[in-house]
Amino acid sequence: MTGSLVIAGLGPGSDAMVTPEVTGALARATDVVGYIPYVARIAPRAGLTLHASDNRVELDRATAALRMAAEGRHVVVVSSGDPGVFAMASAVFESLEPHPEWHGLDIRVLPGITAMLAAAAAAGAPLGHDFCAINLSDNLKPFDLVLKRVRLAAEADFAMAFYNPRSKARPDQFGHVLEVLRAACTPERLVILARAVSTPEQALRVLPLCEVTPEMADMRTVVIVGSSSTRRVGGWVYTPRLA
Repeated sequence: MTGSLVIAGLGPGSDAMVTPEVTGALARATDVVGYIPYVARIAPRAGLTLHASDNRVELDRATAALRMAAEGRHVVVVSSGDPGVFAMASAVFESLEPHPEWHGLDIRVLPGITAMLAAAAAAGAPLGHDFCAINLSDNLKPFDLVLKRVRLAAEADFAMAFYNPRSKARPDQFGHVLEVLRAACTPERLVILARAVSTPEQALRVLPLCEVTPEMADMRTVVIVGSSSTRRVGGWVYTPRLA
């Protein structure tokens, strides 16, 4: 097989946060595959075919990319942020597993800057000690499991980064997450709501948990909840390394 497959992260939104390694892979690609708004970030050029698809067909998208690579094309599957964080890298390997004829393909995963890390940097260093990341969407897991993981992470006193907190299809679930947090954390626990991080529309809010409402978050928002040690210094938020 002479083709190749690269699974690449485009970063949180700013072109300045796309790594040179990813830029080089895109320059060599014959095909780019991904969710519609992510593919829209790739400039058309001669010799490049763009394959954009809906967000709920990840396995179909991954299988199509593997098939093109097996046919000799140089394919880049794009995700926002890092492809291994709630994104396409896992979907590609899940699609690869039942196809031993493709196991010898030239596959590489190129890391990217996640929205979580970009948001943390914009706020200071809220993830400076132990932390976890939780996807609040229940598309691929029961919402009861989401709430259990949030509760256990809060009880363990992790700082927490939440992806996909609230959507039109899930308008009430972030409110239930806040209820779990309020039962396990003090009212003054610091919460960062970072919307459209690294883009011109970026908006950053830091509030105590008792003042956060569900309407403050949407699908473009990353929510970071500090640990009990997280605190402000000047205009910044940080979590000490000793806790």
